[in-house]
Amino acid sequence: MATFGKRLRDCRKEKGLSQNEVAKLLNTNHSVIGKYERDDVKPSIDVAKRLADLLDTTVAYLIGETEANELFKDIDMLRRLKDINNLPEKDKLAILYNLDALLRDAKTRLAYSS
Repeated sequence: MATFGKRLRDCRKEKGLSQNEVAKLLNTNHSVIGKYERDDVKPSIDVAKRLADLLDTTVAYLIGETEANELFKDIDMLRRLKDINNLPEKDKLAILYNLDALLRDAKTRLAYSS
């Protein structure tokens, strides 16, 4: 399993940034970025959020909650999830039940079309 530091380093390199460049953008020293990448030190939540924003990823990806780097970057999908979350529990469960059925059907179609 990839650590915070490895994911941070991979995202930084993917963006073509050096540790110095990231440090400069965050108003810190490159040695701090190196410590994060070696997993010697963990950043605060605020710094992790700033790193994620700078590297066009999410904190969830950096800390290993998800393997998908772009999972929560779709604004329309996030808006829909927030709308569902704000509904009464009964409505929320009904929507999720139907969504699960639609997803199952789509996955089945994909499996048979391959």
